[in-house]
Amino acid sequence: MTVKRKRPRVLIVTPEVTYLPDDMGNMSNYSAKAGGLADVSAALISALFDLGGDVHVALPDYRSIINGYLPDFFSREMDRIKARLEDKRIHLAEDRIFYYLTHVYSGYSDINLKVALAFQREVMNNIIPRVNPDIIHCNDWMTGLVPAMARQMGIPCLFTVHNIHTVTATLAEIEDRGIDAASFWNHLYFRNPPGNYENARNQNAVDFLTSGVFAAHYVNTVSPTFLKEIIDQRHSFVEPCLRQELANKFHAGCADGVLNAPDPEFNPAIDEMITHNYGPKNHREKKRLNKRYLQELLGLEPDETAPLFFWPSRLDPVQKGCQLLADIAFAVIQRYWKENLQMVFVASGEYQRHFRDIANFHGIKRRMSVNQFSESLSHEAFAGSDFLFMPSRFEPCGLPQMTGCIYGTLPIVYDTGGLHDTVKHLDLDNNRGNGFVFNVHDANGLAWAIDQAMAFYRLDGDAKEVQIRRIMTEGVLEFNHTTCAEKYIGLYERMLQRPMFP
Repeated sequence: MTVKRKRPRVLIVTPEVTYLPDDMGNMSNYSAKAGGLADVSAALISALFDLGGDVHVALPDYRSIINGYLPDFFSREMDRIKARLEDKRIHLAEDRIFYYLTHVYSGYSDINLKVALAFQREVMNNIIPRVNPDIIHCNDWMTGLVPAMARQMGIPCLFTVHNIHTVTATLAEIEDRGIDAASFWNHLYFRNPPGNYENARNQNAVDFLTSGVFAAHYVNTVSPTFLKEIIDQRHSFVEPCLRQELANKFHAGCADGVLNAPDPEFNPAIDEMITHNYGPKNHREKKRLNKRYLQELLGLEPDETAPLFFWPSRLDPVQKGCQLLADIAFAVIQRYWKENLQMVFVASGEYQRHFRDIANFHGIKRRMSVNQFSESLSHEAFAGSDFLFMPSRFEPCGLPQMTGCIYGTLPIVYDTGGLHDTVKHLDLDNNRGNGFVFNVHDANGLAWAIDQAMAFYRLDGDAKEVQIRRIMTEGVLEFNHTTCAEKYIGLYERMLQRPMFP
């Protein structure tokens, strides 16, 4: 990239992150996670750093949830560490509202709004002037006001949409939290077109997520197909204003989709959370051992030949399609009773009780194990299972289906969004594909895909081994952070080469 510095300085602004590279400073064990954004932010920062990028990151100072520090966070040791950060790349936004939070997002929208405003105030007033970035990369609604300031300052800004969630606030509320929005109010997106600043200030709501899209130099979603689905009005839950602004950016050549990638620790060859490590060449034996361990751990019938299906994502009927499986779970287990088909759920969410009720009512706890989400148990399930369910009605990107391929646990997915971009139906004749894809989002469609998976499971062991080895190898090569980071670098280069518009 050719700009005023040999290496453009990139400031990544994110409300969540799970880890940072060791060389970035003494806060490399900082962890504040609510969902996939944290993993993706950490992955991108680390990959860019490894590629030699001049990367800086702005984060809220969530003192109570910084992983690895004792509750006595106000000690002199912490003051000493923070003093040493001044010449490092991690910039913590300081405000009392962050310090005592135990979760990135609270259950109260007014608290979340105050946290977002305090974070952005510190980024705008203190961190951006200190870092003096060539590019600002913002993520999701909690950073949605920053692109407007960046546009006013003439700094190229990339805005990444991970989740279709937004909040609104008036200019008066925004300015009362210390943000001088009067200087860039005309780059914000209002729910109603404002005639002038005074007209906009007190009653006209600013949409944070749409403002980020509206003001940013470039925009990306975390799946090319999901972006196209929004523009084509495939999803009724997407606000028309957001759809229109994404469409405007897309047709102007300023929007793209960049797939996320699983965390590097999700690799069975090095995964410290699984009982038996393995790779493409020895998966056949080691996955059987992992399956046996998982079955014993969860009280399932011990049987290394039993087909084991894994549910890895939250049990949310709005997005994740768990109601489809609830409708047919017992019938599927009954249909493949002789094969001893088993299901493992490592997921929290609304539908967890439905699957518990199914297991209890039919007396099939030895065939169906329903568990709260646990990071370590999730790793064990990826390693010990043969297939995983991901029948999402919509999916901005999704990571479990990619992780499953890397572990030789073949995904069963509905053809949408990031699932379309990452899973192709298995084609044995042409030696391609990595999972089982259904095209009608109902229980019958999912049942058909399960039957396809079972047909594959019944194949000769040597034939299955060849395909799983190929899928695992391709998964590692395709779904990795270096590939993801290189695509973001490509976006940064395009941004720096494209003139800014007022």
